[in-house]
Amino acid sequence: MNHKLSLGLTMLPLVPAVQAQEQGRQDGERPNIIFIMSDDHAQQAMSIYGHPIGKVAPTPNIDRIGQEGAVFWNNYCCNSISGPSRAAILTGKHSHKNGFMKNWALGFDGSQQTLPKLLQQGGYETAVIGKWHLISKPTGFDHWMILNDQGEYCNPQFITEGDTTIHKGYVTDLITQYCEEWMDNGRDKNKPFFLMMHHKAIHRNWVPAERHYRLYEHAKFPLPDNYYDAYEGRYAAQMQKMNIYRDMYEGHDLKMVAGIDSDSLLFDPWPHAFMGTMTPEERRRFLDAYRDRNNEFYSKPRSFKEVAEWKYQRYLQDYMACVASVDESVGEILDYLKRTGLDKNTIVVYTTDQGFYLGEHGWFDKRFMYEESFGMPMVMRWPGHIKPGTQVTGLTQNIDFAPTFLDMCGISIPQDMQGISFKELVEKGKTPRDWRKSLYYHYYEFPGFHSVRAHYGVKMERYKLMHFYVDDNWELYDLKTDPEEMHNLYGKKGMEKITTELKAELARLQKEYDVPQELCR
Repeated sequence: MNHKLSLGLTMLPLVPAVQAQEQGRQDGERPNIIFIMSDDHAQQAMSIYGHPIGKVAPTPNIDRIGQEGAVFWNNYCCNSISGPSRAAILTGKHSHKNGFMKNWALGFDGSQQTLPKLLQQGGYETAVIGKWHLISKPTGFDHWMILNDQGEYCNPQFITEGDTTIHKGYVTDLITQYCEEWMDNGRDKNKPFFLMMHHKAIHRNWVPAERHYRLYEHAKFPLPDNYYDAYEGRYAAQMQKMNIYRDMYEGHDLKMVAGIDSDSLLFDPWPHAFMGTMTPEERRRFLDAYRDRNNEFYSKPRSFKEVAEWKYQRYLQDYMACVASVDESVGEILDYLKRTGLDKNTIVVYTTDQGFYLGEHGWFDKRFMYEESFGMPMVMRWPGHIKPGTQVTGLTQNIDFAPTFLDMCGISIPQDMQGISFKELVEKGKTPRDWRKSLYYHYYEFPGFHSVRAHYGVKMERYKLMHFYVDDNWELYDLKTDPEEMHNLYGKKGMEKITTELKAELARLQKEYDVPQELCR
């Protein structure tokens, strides 16, 4: 099934080439990079971080990257939403500078300077396969094959230069297959390569591969201590609509049906959306896999608390089953690299576009500057350069990825990139004294999905200050004494000095990053 590609944007000329600084290296010695990025993969769901959820559902292959290289403990995004995070990674710039501040922006400006273009101009073969979600066509890539919009889990559409075609199979497996095929036969093997392998998973609505429908059917995931958070003293948290037991769609998200022995999903704004790409036989097997569990739910009356916790378990069972396929994919790629000998000179990165809530504060989704969604888990291996077991504790951010990869490849970093290279942090295994002490964050998408108020903020090692500027509400947290961010200290007695210091640092960062004041009110 083919359709003409119509993305609505005119292609603009490339920016002038940036000269590669070879630093005495030959192309054969320059590292390849495989940048594996999933969608909405919470740190809590990667077992290398030691969270109780990861102990129930481990991720041995993702862990393997960190065990053979580095684990990042303080890596963050600059805007916790899919498209803007991807734009920041491509450009090394905050959202207001790269122009993609919201998911419903007009489209990423593909004419601007980007990481793949700079790598191309430095002699690299470049490719992106999987989720793009930036509306415009990819630029700077020798090969691209992207999912249509968010992509579907089952039998997804892939867009190429010429058309849009349905591909039979499970999306995570297909992306893995196409990445290996490109590395085998699609690239110029006389050049080092940069491959962006972008998974659709683990994005909502969490449809596992058929082999994993029942993987965690009997698992019992630990309920977060603040699952029933009342949001006292946090106005923006009170106003959100991303609560698992109140706002999650019972049909689309939780695969709940109308009653015992029913095969009709409960109605919601996207009824049967994900099932629409399945064949009749695939739909039958899907419903068969969930029927007994759904029937058990409807077999007796349940209290509010019982329903709320049943929904949490269903959410985690499906979410972690999607994680399982991504982890298998990572293992397949690592094995492929070893099998082909590419492992010796290939940097492998695994990360996600932002963090995600797995029941903390009663939530799913992201957007807030709170730690679970602000944080981006990441592991990286580079044989001969990163010592196995390295722990990176310095503050890093997704705007740093582009300058770091350029630095690792011996290509000069443009002065207008706002991120900084953390190559020294991973190679030396320690944080320099002059490393940054704070991070800037800005979320713009309000009014919008989930009703999360627009806000900006500053994070330092211990304290975090946020300003929800539409309503002029401030929040201040001591992450040492209150890591779950339950107690807003803004305006409390004794917090005057640190509040003044944080506001001054926030103003300094906004000036340094040239944030227009009209975007801050």
